[in-house]
Amino acid sequence: MALKRMDNVGIVVEDLGGAIDFFRELGFELEGQATIEGEWAGRVTGLGDQHVEIAMMRTPDGHSRLELSRFLRPDVIADHRNAPVNALGYLRAMFTVDDIDETLERLRSRGAQLVGEVVRYEDAYRLCYIRGPEGLLIGLAQELG
Repeated sequence: MALKRMDNVGIVVEDLGGAIDFFRELGFELEGQATIEGEWAGRVTGLGDQHVEIAMMRTPDGHSRLELSRFLRPDVIADHRNAPVNALGYLRAMFTVDDIDETLERLRSRGAQLVGEVVRYEDAYRLCYIRGPEGLLIGLAQELG
């Protein structure tokens, strides 16, 4: 049996509205919002009695999604938002943009901060990392040529 596709990447946030606004500014489209709770949901996640608000964000090409989640129950138990790039586990998502400078300018109005600097990788890309909403680490790539 072959892998068909990657469905989504999940990101847990405290401010769901702020995260939606940030990713909309980046270019994502809000596909939908829902509240998930109940015994079946807790069986899937292993969290038992859970109550979570989610927003599904879709890339403009329709092929990729981010699932933003705000847990109301149970309480969040760990915080990895300030982990450096070499920390173990999930760390960042990278997105290709048309114009990295213009994207940075727009995202700064939503609180984004450049982590290092914008660099050029050969004749292929301009790249940078930013801290987005709630300190989430996000990579931006601009294809050259």
